[in-house]
Amino acid sequence: MLHVTQPTLARPAGRRSLRFGLNRRRFIQSFGFLGLSGFATAAYGVGIEPESLLVTRYRLTPPRWPTGQRLSINVIADLHAGGPNMTEHHIERVVELANLEPADLVLLLGDYFATHRFVTKRVPHPVWAASLARLKSRLGVWAVFGNHDWWFDLTGVRAALTKVNIPVLENRAVLLGDPGQRFWLAGLGDQLAHRLGPHRFRGVDDLPHTLGQVDTDDPVILMLHEPDGFTKVPDRVSLSIAGHTHGGQVRVPFVWPEFVPSAYGARFAYGHIVEQGRHLIVSGGLGVSSIPVRLGVPPEVVRIELG
Repeated sequence: MLHVTQPTLARPAGRRSLRFGLNRRRFIQSFGFLGLSGFATAAYGVGIEPESLLVTRYRLTPPRWPTGQRLSINVIADLHAGGPNMTEHHIERVVELANLEPADLVLLLGDYFATHRFVTKRVPHPVWAASLARLKSRLGVWAVFGNHDWWFDLTGVRAALTKVNIPVLENRAVLLGDPGQRFWLAGLGDQLAHRLGPHRFRGVDDLPHTLGQVDTDDPVILMLHEPDGFTKVPDRVSLSIAGHTHGGQVRVPFVWPEFVPSAYGARFAYGHIVEQGRHLIVSGGLGVSSIPVRLGVPPEVVRIELG
């Protein structure tokens, strides 16, 4: 199923704790109270909703973005390539849908391959990378790494993206666009790159160094994998764009906040978030993590139109 929907509307490298424990036991406990209805709901979340695909649109002119400077962005987050719900065929559907409206810019926000225990079919790195390389854009396809890339096969992911000429912005900023319409695209290193122990991590993110490369007055777009880093983003950045949360992946009342992998609970779970005049868009992503279920948060390609 293909649908189009219109929604309503970093910190420096160091140790972090993450209040998150999405696993099989928690999933079963959370849905146990639903009885038979819960079984039907879980069946839907496993077999139907992960097969759907949305285009979610945002139109805005955030602070420090020049009025009339138009830029279209397609966002692909949390692909987690692998069966049952993100096979090579599914990935091709994602690329096809995104290419129906080619963008000025395509952003890939990390976590490119599936690592959960329920993977039924592996999609090799060269395969998903070749598919993503077919995304159409005027100013290129740009990537950051996610925590799963770091934890399970950073070398393989890096090599796959390099082979298809998709640059990775890891604590780097580049100036893009035509004269008079230029902007900075910055990418932050992953905030959970190194696992130090239960719920303890050390990131490779360096926000001051990244933004220190911005040496003109042109507006800035910041790519992050985890949205938690938004708490440290200054208002010099016009728009931050993140993934990682899967929108909670299982969005059930009273239960949903427990499924958001963030130290801030549901604060940065999904959508267009504005705090103190600073703007963040969090994609619900495409694949699944920990369990092969999506409920209340269908897979999506995000389309952002600025100006």
